[in-house]
Amino acid sequence: MLRTILSVTGRPGLYKIISQGRGMLLVEELGSGKRQPIHARDKVVSLGDIAMYTESGDTPLGEILDKVYAKYEGNKIDVKTLVKEDGLRTAFEEIVEDYDRDRVYNNDIKKLFTWYNILVDNGFTKFSEEEAPEEEQVAE
Repeated sequence: MLRTILSVTGRPGLYKIISQGRGMLLVEELGSGKRQPIHARDKVVSLGDIAMYTESGDTPLGEILDKVYAKYEGNKIDVKTLVKEDGLRTAFEEIVEDYDRDRVYNNDIKKLFTWYNILVDNGFTKFSEEEAPEEEQVAE
């Protein structure tokens, strides 16, 4: 699911892939539904390819978003209040206790919480990729 959701450097918000063309992607902005092209020169990252640093290794963004969803019971996070009260790290530590405090910055946490709000506003409730069970081969 997160593989089709994109972050584009220099553009706010998140985008869903609608179609691919030669040297471009046609995307739809989550929330507004506005469609626009993303060209090959734009830096694009799939949310499915992002991980955050933890003491036990890198943790995929989907797993962290699932933990955020469970912690906040699917409700939005008031990011502005957390930033104003310097509560970003405290709130994140309650969710991911072993995050790497040296390599995860406040801006990373703020971006995570902002993305979470956008995804929840657009009806997403499950973020981790589940592996499809392999079908058993029956020998004849």
